[in-house]
Parts: sequence; C-alpha cells; structure tokens
Amino acid sequence: MRDFAPWLPLLGAVLAFLCLLAALRAGRRRRLVENLPTSKTTGVFIGLVELKGTVEVETPLTSFLAECRCAQYRWNVDEQWERTVTETYTDNEGKTRTRTRTESGWSTVASGGEMIPFYLQDDCGVILVQPEGAELEVLTTFNETCTRLNPLYYGKGPLSGIMDSTGRRRFHEQALPLHTPVYVIGQARERQDAVAAEIAADPTAPMFLISTKSEEQIRSGFAWAYWGWLLFGTLLLVGSLLWRDGVQGRDPGREWPWYALAVLGYYFAVTAGWVWMVFNGLIDLRQRVRQAWAQVDVQLKRRHDLIPRLVATVSGLKEHEARLQTQVAALRAQQSATPPGVEGPDYASCTSVIIAVQEAYPELTAQPAFLSLQQSLVDTEQRIALARGYFNEIATSYNTRLEQIPDQFIAGLARLQPQPLMLAGDFERAPVTVNFAA
Repeated sequence: MRDFAPWLPLLGAVLAFLCLLAALRAGRRRRLVENLPTSKTTGVFIGLVELKGTVEVETPLTSFLAECRCAQYRWNVDEQWERTVTETYTDNEGKTRTRTRTESGWSTVASGGEMIPFYLQDDCGVILVQPEGAELEVLTTFNETCTRLNPLYYGKGPLSGIMDSTGRRRFHEQALPLHTPVYVIGQARERQDAVAAEIAADPTAPMFLISTKSEEQIRSGFAWAYWGWLLFGTLLLVGSLLWRDGVQGRDPGREWPWYALAVLGYYFAVTAGWVWMVFNGLIDLRQRVRQAWAQVDVQLKRRHDLIPRLVATVSGLKEHEARLQTQVAALRAQQSATPPGVEGPDYASCTSVIIAVQEAYPELTAQPAFLSLQQSLVDTEQRIALARGYFNEIATSYNTRLEQIPDQFIAGLARLQPQPLMLAGDFERAPVTVNFAA
C-alpha cells in the first residue's frame, strides 16, 4: 500500500473530475428545463419542445400485475434466498481456521413488460409520443411481498423456484397508466403517416424525458444532483489526500495548505465549468429563439400559399365591388411579414376579414372551395397564434436570463442582445376537443 500511496491524490483528482462532469451534466439539464417554455400540442412543429398533458391511448395495454390500463408497464418477480457458507482462513498467528457466515439476497426469477406509442393530450389537442428510447419516470402500480401460502406466489410467479429459497417473493410493477399527467421533453419531428408532429427519440437531442413528476420536482432533482456531485467530488479529493498521509504516517495538521490548495484548484475548475455551462446555455437559448421565429415563419408561408387561392375564389364572385376590393387588399397585405425588431411589414389575423366577407356575401357559404379555404386559414391563424405565443415565451426566458445575475456578466462576453417580442394581439385560438373512448 505504501508503494501505491503517492498515486492516491492523482486517483482522487481523476474521480473528482468525473464528479465535476456529472455535476455539469445535471446543471445543463436543469437549465434546459428552466429555459424551455411549455408548448401547446397544436403549436408543436420541429425541434426540442416541452409539453404537459395526460396519457391517452385508443387501444391501451393491460399491465401484468396491477391489471391497469396503460401505455407502458414493466414488472419483475424477485425470490429471496439464504444460505450458510463455511470458509477457511489463516489468522494472525498463521493458523488455519474455519468459520461460517450466512448470506442472503434476492434473485429475479421472472420479468417482462410492454410499451406502445401514446397521445399526450392538453387543452388544445393531442400529439403522438413514441416512448422508445426515452428516460421514463413512471408510477409504481404494484409492490407486494408474499409467501407460498399467498395465491399471488404461483398465480403471477413461475412454478419453479431457486436454490436455497426462503419461500418469499417480491412482486413489483411500474407503469404509465391512462389519464396520468405527464411532463415530456423531446425532439419533435414530422410524422410519416400524417401531416402532424410527433415526439420521438433523436440522438442529437440533449434530452428525451417522459416523467410523471412535476416540472418543479424535476428541476429540484437536477439541482440536488448538481450540488451532490460537487460535494462528493470534494470529499473524494480531500479523502485521497488524507488516505495518502495516513499510509505514509504524515501529520494531517501540517499538510493543511496542500488540502486548501487542492480544494481551491478543484473549485477553480468548477467555476470554469460553470462559466462554460452558462455561456453555452445562453447561446443555445438564443438559437431556440431564432428557431421559434422560424416556426412562425413556416405558418406565415402556409398562409401566403392559401391567401391567393382564397382571394381568387372571392374575387371571382364579386369582382367589381369596391368594399370587396378593400377587403381583398387587406388579405393580400398579410402575405408577408418580418421578425420583431426588424423593419418591414407586420402581420395581423386574417380571420376578421374572412368573417366580414362571409357576412357581406352569404352566397359564399354555398361554395365548398371557399369553406375549405376558410377553415384552412382559420386553422393556420390558430397555429400562428400558438407559434407566436411560444416565441414570446422563449424570448421572455432569453431576455430574463440576460438580465439575471450572474448570467448577465456571461451574456456580456458573448455580446448577446435582448429579443423584441411580438406585440400583435388579434389572433384567434379556437379550442380543440378530442374524445377517447378507451
């Protein structure tokens, strides 16, 4: 051990560094949860999103132990064992002796589970979630320990046992039951079977989490992990120095300057890692603000494609009326827009103009083409409103970060500037009702 003692501080430093990396990972995940605003299902497009809602499935699974309807479950049966071991050893006097000791533990004798895609439902609609590859934090739906006299022992467990069994089995199950509130962070992508978005695993995404915990509980968990890893790293570093001095017979009281220097060096690395984490977090948040505007722009492009067809339909019916020409001009004016803070045309809701046209010319309601275009345009207005709301939320989070201390000092290094919000407020947001029979 004396030969290995000089290497103990190096080993402690390596382990402390690994703890620092684990702490920074927990810190990044906490900041990500704080930075992402909660989206509505109908406002989800492409990119990393945060959603809250309930689990809904058209044809749910039935869990094995609790027999509850769910979208995912995992169960296992453990059997207890106990045995007496006799071992031979040599004592301090060089004599051979024997001793007995009792060992015990649990062995898994059966396990299983299933998982299917589910819909996350909120007050605006639903979105498909593909849970494969996600970090799952689900509910415990069954947890019971019994003996052979209990019908559960063989009813849900295997008929065969294990060596040295005590006759006790533990049944445990976790599941994602229907209608359970969940919190989801994941990458949104376009579905292959429909013109809609879905949440699925993506190797480039920083996180894919499906949790039955609240957002506050998740943030708190990451915060505890951050400080816990830092404290553990400090203890490992100081403990390795104490161990070395103990092996070499040094007086720890005389070595305290080295302890202080080691701790200062470690927390210098912690500070550098924190600056790196905050700087990258602010840059990432700025990119998400730009992505949020791109989502608005996608819907504006969709509106741009719809308006000429709607204008042609209306103009064909009442081509020479002056009031109609004014309304058509109002529609055409909404075919382009610029981001907030940039000079150029702004945009407003087209819904009021469409309603005015329909009321002035009731005969338009008899035209299927007009009705279809009207509904498509109203849906687009709703998506623009949701995308605008998401943009304002992520931009507000970004602006708040730029003003908070100590993030404010790091933001100065990157010369980050606040993002103006969208001030237009005349967007309609119609509620979407979805019923599940299951």
